[in-house]
Amino acid sequence: MTGLRRVLLVSTLVATLALAACSTSTPGQPGSSNPAVAGTVACVYTPSGATAGTTSVTPPPAVAVPATGTVTVTLHMDAGDVTMTLDRAGAPCAVNSLVSLASQQYFDNTSCHRLVPDFVLQCGDPTGTGRGGPGYTFKDELSGSETYPYATVAMANAGPNTNGSQFFIVIGHTVQLPPKYDVLGAADAASMTVVESIAAQGVDPTDPAGIRPAEGAHIITATVS
Repeated sequence: MTGLRRVLLVSTLVATLALAACSTSTPGQPGSSNPAVAGTVACVYTPSGATAGTTSVTPPPAVAVPATGTVTVTLHMDAGDVTMTLDRAGAPCAVNSLVSLASQQYFDNTSCHRLVPDFVLQCGDPTGTGRGGPGYTFKDELSGSETYPYATVAMANAGPNTNGSQFFIVIGHTVQLPPKYDVLGAADAASMTVVESIAAQGVDPTDPAGIRPAEGAHIITATVS
């Protein structure tokens, strides 16, 4: 890949780390508190309407959403298992959505659709186009101090408050992104070996956009524990 082409790809990815976020009552806060149930928040998942890229599912529960603790989602991929530990406190509505989608088998038999070596691997669009979503969106959960070190798992979006089903795993060690993407958690070291093996295969030479992973990025199933 030429230097110019890589710059263009990275610029495009930063602009559209696409697609999908949880309504918050106060900007910059993870969600509106629910004093009736300690340690929970209320979320808002807004229907986005049926489009060519929509693979609709039942929206996640929106009340008494856990805002403490962690949950594990494992992607069982052709290349091996990728285990992601998600922190509910950081982005409870986003984590709630991802867990719900995985539980509904939304990610089963799909493929990660975007790879930029030394940058990110992006997954979560059953259409494989980068434009697909679950039929709802939700608002950002950002403090403004988010960083994206190696192995970070974060929501992708198409602009403010457009979160849906797509997420990315950071595979670069010096990635610089603006704090515009909800941080979900991180993949463990063994999982990053799997992700790196996918990245090592490069992109599919037949892909006109030059971003589709060549091998190993198919998600057989996703499980929650």
